[in-house]
Amino acid sequence: MELIPQEVKQQIPKLYETEEQNNSIAYVKLFLDSWTWYITEISIDNDICFGYVVSPFGAELGYFSLNEIKSIKGSLGLDVERDLFFKPTRLSLIKKAS
Repeated sequence: MELIPQEVKQQIPKLYETEEQNNSIAYVKLFLDSWTWYITEISIDNDICFGYVVSPFGAELGYFSLNEIKSIKGSLGLDVERDLFFKPTRLSLIKKAS
């Protein structure tokens, strides 16, 4: 199963397209247990993403691999899921809520 459908991937800016923006938009929210990944950019091959990651250890902007995320199993053996109701949101609003 594809974690992010192609029509959603096409909406996400490519890597480095928004690096000059101070308040990028997160287009996708992925989650598992106490981890959440907000994707703001994606590579041409649709594997490497840039975005905001919230974990038990804190929150930070950074790069992450979709292939690695797909291989993670949660504490109950569940896979990473995409929030189907998430709407593109400015990072400043996400940071306030997390």
